[in-house]
Amino acid sequence: MPLQTTACEPWPVELCCDTEGVEPETLERWRRVATQILWRLSGRRIGVCEVTVRPCRQACLDGGPISFQAGVGTGPWVPYIGVDGAWRNASVCGCRPSGCSCSELCEVKLQGPVHSVVRVNVDGQDLLPGVEYRVDAPSLLVRLGGDCWPKCQELAEPEFTEGTFTVVYRLGIEPDDSAVAAVSELTCHLLKGCGGGGSCGCKANRNITRLQRQGVEMEMPDPTIFYSSGLTGLPLVDLFLTTVNPGRLTRPSRVYSPDYQRPRKTTWP
Repeated sequence: MPLQTTACEPWPVELCCDTEGVEPETLERWRRVATQILWRLSGRRIGVCEVTVRPCRQACLDGGPISFQAGVGTGPWVPYIGVDGAWRNASVCGCRPSGCSCSELCEVKLQGPVHSVVRVNVDGQDLLPGVEYRVDAPSLLVRLGGDCWPKCQELAEPEFTEGTFTVVYRLGIEPDDSAVAAVSELTCHLLKGCGGGGSCGCKANRNITRLQRQGVEMEMPDPTIFYSSGLTGLPLVDLFLTTVNPGRLTRPSRVYSPDYQRPRKTTWP
């Protein structure tokens, strides 16, 4: 899958600040900015994206070695000579995710976690969820009803046509209440000055750490200290970041396998 460099869509907000006089386009822009900042600081893991892919069916033995369990498995057998010189049968069909399955599961592996499936189309026909397919966590699309996914497809043909196999699904983790509270606070912080003829964003944090006037002295923390540690100085935002990403990860962990054939995704036009 292409490298994701920003959040797919803005997180929902529940603003508790005064937005009178702020243009809707300005409010939406800073909501997107707040979302992108928190998406990166939280490890690029929160948020849902809708993607359309042309997957490949998981074939027998994909992603794993041959199972040499004599007399166990489903599908045809291939004879081989073991290290002791004895003939045995190796099961090469019957892709079983665990020892609990008595029959072959026909499945494709999507990039996960799968939030929800919008549409599954084979040969121009949409399939029924729960009747003709299901999703096994975190990202296995399993065929139901006794049929199997196509072994191959016409990738030169457009999506949702005869001879093609297309999956439209929502990928990622839905922002919870704590994420909504955090992005709302950061959005309000970035909106400071927008309604009074000031400048949004850049006026939110002034470059001042000490103020003395008429006998009153105020000392404020240096915001660059917070920024260098991956925090913002805002209570709700920083509480959210320290709980959701305590290790200050910059991106989610990923496992790569040379045997895994990734679904094809068209990015242009």
